[in-house]
Amino acid sequence: MAFDTYFALAGLASLLVGLSKGGLPTVGMLAVPILSLYMSPVKAAVLLLPIYIISDVVSVWLYRKDFSASNLKILIPAGVLGVFIGWLTASFTSDTAVKLMIGCMGVGFCLSTWLRRTPQAKQAVNLKKGLFWGTMAGFTSFISHAGGPPFQIYVLPQRLPKVQFAGTATLLFAVINAAKILPYQLLQPYAYDDLLRAANLIPFALLGTVIGAYVTKRIADVWFYRLVQVGLFVVSIKLISDVVL
Repeated sequence: MAFDTYFALAGLASLLVGLSKGGLPTVGMLAVPILSLYMSPVKAAVLLLPIYIISDVVSVWLYRKDFSASNLKILIPAGVLGVFIGWLTASFTSDTAVKLMIGCMGVGFCLSTWLRRTPQAKQAVNLKKGLFWGTMAGFTSFISHAGGPPFQIYVLPQRLPKVQFAGTATLLFAVINAAKILPYQLLQPYAYDDLLRAANLIPFALLGTVIGAYVTKRIADVWFYRLVQVGLFVVSIKLISDVVL
């Protein structure tokens, strides 16, 4: 592919990362597959990490007052632990196995929610569940930037206000992404060209972050959560199809 094609794909991927950081979950998980049309998935994941981190700076400021502190007290330590586990097991962890596992979890959660005859009762913060799903979010985020589904499976049943849901996700993954910097550098050091490429994509990510926050704060709660569930289902199907097709 020509350079123009790369720039178009990378710009779109960065815009999607920004949208997800602005509060529109799941769309950011499409970034690596899109950029993988031009380069290897591993290279795409490494290239996009600086984009995630730059977007995190803006999104943390946008949601600095809107988050669930009780959830973050559990999820942040668990997420960092998940990153550490991902680093220790990176040499023998199968990316395809992780995709299949997360995809099946996401599909199972959505079908269980949609097919349940009686509405699920609102769930409270749960230490054991939070530690498990937080660790899973950190681990899968380290392997393939796919930490969204574990987080959503744990937090969606709590029915948080949409802005608080978005803010909690934003702060959690800002810490997780920061925790990935050193392990990524140790596993595959960044070259000057990698950082230059990432720098050229920053405007797309920042634009996406602002647009994502704008849309999130104006969409009705019921539609926000419907979109989150549909997005989770679609991304989960995509993860499964990447493995079996």
